[in-house]
Parts: sequence; C-alpha cells; structure tokens
Amino acid sequence: MSVPTAAAARTVCAPLPVLGRDVTVPLVTGGEVTYAALDYAASAPALQRVWDDVAAYAPYYGSVHRGAGYLSQLSTDLFENARRTVTGFLDCRPDDQLVFTRSTTDSLNLLARALPAGCQVFVFETEHHASLLPWQDARVTYLDAPRTHGQAVETLERALAGRDPHGPALVCVTGASNVTGELWPVRELAAAAHAHGARIVLDAAQLAPHHPVSVRDLDVDWIAFSGHKLYAPFGAGVLAGRADWLTAADPYLAGGGASRKVTRRDDGGVDVEWHESAARHEAGSPNVIGAYAIASACKALTEAGFDDLVAREEYLIAKVRAGLAEVPQVKVLSLFGDDAPRVGVISFVVEGWNSSRFAAALSAEYGIGVRDGLFCAHPLVRTLLGGDPQTQGECGAPEAAPGEKSLNAIRVSFGAGTPDEHVERFVDAVRELVRDGARWQYRTQDGRCVPAVG
Repeated sequence: MSVPTAAAARTVCAPLPVLGRDVTVPLVTGGEVTYAALDYAASAPALQRVWDDVAAYAPYYGSVHRGAGYLSQLSTDLFENARRTVTGFLDCRPDDQLVFTRSTTDSLNLLARALPAGCQVFVFETEHHASLLPWQDARVTYLDAPRTHGQAVETLERALAGRDPHGPALVCVTGASNVTGELWPVRELAAAAHAHGARIVLDAAQLAPHHPVSVRDLDVDWIAFSGHKLYAPFGAGVLAGRADWLTAADPYLAGGGASRKVTRRDDGGVDVEWHESAARHEAGSPNVIGAYAIASACKALTEAGFDDLVAREEYLIAKVRAGLAEVPQVKVLSLFGDDAPRVGVISFVVEGWNSSRFAAALSAEYGIGVRDGLFCAHPLVRTLLGGDPQTQGECGAPEAAPGEKSLNAIRVSFGAGTPDEHVERFVDAVRELVRDGARWQYRTQDGRCVPAVG
C-alpha cells in the first residue's frame, strides 16, 4: 500500500472546525498535548457551526406546538423547519414521515414496535446491537456474516425465498460497519428485499456522517441515524420513511402531543384519537434543540460538499492504513477485504498486546482517544477474531467474557473535523508502542485498563 503524498493532501479540503479542537490533556510521562479525538464512530465532536447556531437560538427557546406566545411560535417554526431540512438532506419521498427520536437505537425500537402482526425480520449477525436486538418480539432470522457484497445479497435472497410469502417482512441492514468501516451494498440488498415482497430499514448511523444518503436513490423504506454521530450533540435521532406502518401502530409513547382528541366514556374510561402525522410518535415535549442541531449539521455538511469531504476522508483512511501496514504485528479487521470501500472507521489488534492496554497507552502517553472492546457488535467482532459468535459479553467492557480475554480490539475513527496531525500522531504512536513497548505500567480498575499510580 502506497503512502499518501503531500500533493494528494493539497487536493482535498481542510477539516471542518469542531468543538474541542484546542483542548489539551495531561500525559502520564509529563506535560500536556492537544487531544487527538479519534473515536468519531462513538460520538463525533460537535461542529463549531452547530454550536454557534444553537447558542444563537437558546435565548429564544420556548415550548413547541399550540403555544400562543411569540417564543413558542418561533420554536415551533424552528422545529418543523428542522424536520423539513433533514427530510431534504435524506432526499425522502413526498409521502414519507420523519420522526425525531433520541437516537438510532430509539428509532429502530420505534420501528420494531410498529411492525405489523406476524412480521418476519431478517438481520445479519454483523449489525450493531442497536439494529440487531430490537426485533426479538418478532420472528427473527439472523443471517451469517458474508465475506463479499455478492455473498451478502445471495444470503439475503436465499433467506427471503424461504419465508412465508403472504405475511409482511422487514430486512435491517447497516450502511457502514461500526467495526470495520466497510460499506454495505444497500441498493442491491434493497432490490433483493423488494423483489421478495419485503421492506428494508437502513441503519445509517455510520454512513450519514461520511457520505450523502438518499432514501430514493438507495430505495430503502426507512432510514435511522443519530445526531451525535453527525456532529450534532444533545441526544436526538431520526427515523424517516414510509408512513403506513407508523400510522397504523399505537404510539411509541402515549401522552400529550401524540393525542389529537381524548374523551371520557360513560363507563369511566377514556377514548383516544391519535395523530396520524409524525406527532403520533413524538409524545411529550420534543427535543427542539436536538432537532435544530441535527438540521444545522445537515446544512453544514451539505454546504461543505460531500465530494470534498469524502475525498479528504479517503486521504486520511489511506494514510492510516498505509501506516498500520508498515507494522507487521498489526492485523486490521475486515469482512470484505482490503479493496472494499469504507468510511473512516478501522479496527485492529496488535500481536502480543491486550487491546485495552494498548488503547490505554495511546491515551495516557500520547493524548490519543480511541476505543477498545467489542464495540456493541459482539457477534461481528467475535466472528472477525475467530471466537464463538454465540458467547455473551458485556457491551463496552474492555475485557471479554471469561476465557476470551483476547477477544477485544482497538478502533480508530475519524471524519470531517480530523486534522492530519491527529492521524499522523496515531500512526507514529502505534509504531513506537509496538517497537519500544509502553513507558508506563497499567492496571485494571473498575473494569478499565488505567495507568498505575504509585
């Protein structure tokens, strides 16, 4: 693999300004260094543009819908305009609904609650737990991890061909893996699903921050993603897509905002008429700032231009992969092979190192933040590392289940706000740690590997 040149770097855009880009952190070896945030796949730093937009709105904050006051009406307009902005960002169909949720996990659980009776669900074992687990009340078929795009499509077609052809069916698939960063053949999987009378939902949590996503072009029925991975904090997410299943289902949460009319019955009970719009699944006071932050991020990414953002990220990906390839002890994890297209998410293991200790050393000795563990995708990571995909583990824990202490990995992830220096420091640090070893002692505390003191 060739090392990217300085000339190549000049052909792509500069990183977008993000919060925390000047934060310094102490090193156990003494002194301080600017923090290198390389854990974008967990939560990306907020864009400065998003923060500024939210700060400008904050003094005008008011309750939304039905309020007579000026600030309430302004906030209602802002909330509904945010819905329109995100709908445009996703290139939704005219009749699609967009529901603001708390996260990707919340979005997919909402859809799971809206499944028609008898619905069959098909999901690959490679999914993040947010898209792997919500369907357990349905008839679920878990599909083995494919090793090529073609095999993914063939596996799905074979499973769908054997389903009950008369009942509803749903396929759930990721757009980009949160473990390997590899892109999935979403358009081809959607075509396979529709050919067999099934619908498809796309988990775009790792795709939307890195690539343009068009509901119409990909021909998916629903899409889900989280604001905190799209450079927008505040705990908001999105579920967008076809309205019929959502409108036919009971509200995800029962309460004010979801109800259009409530009356007492003669027997002492109540009758409820629910909204048929997105409000049906947005009970309670909505997260206006969260929705506005997502819309602001959508505008910022669109204005920056995804062509330029993708080009720069591909440059950074090549830089990291070339650096890791120079260290024989490093094994990069992959389903589809070295040539598979991917986003800025790379997981790896280092021969002779516990992944948690390696990640701890990157943080304590170099000021680099990465992630270690099983990344809330236990079956996939165990498949990639040769472990039993049926064995349970604790989500987010640096140690795997008893007897599986080698079954954890290191993940580095980056995006539109990542400076060249951060990935260069990361590659140099990996090389030094493998060559020279850690300069500090580490111990386990509360399930985490931390620097030993005293």
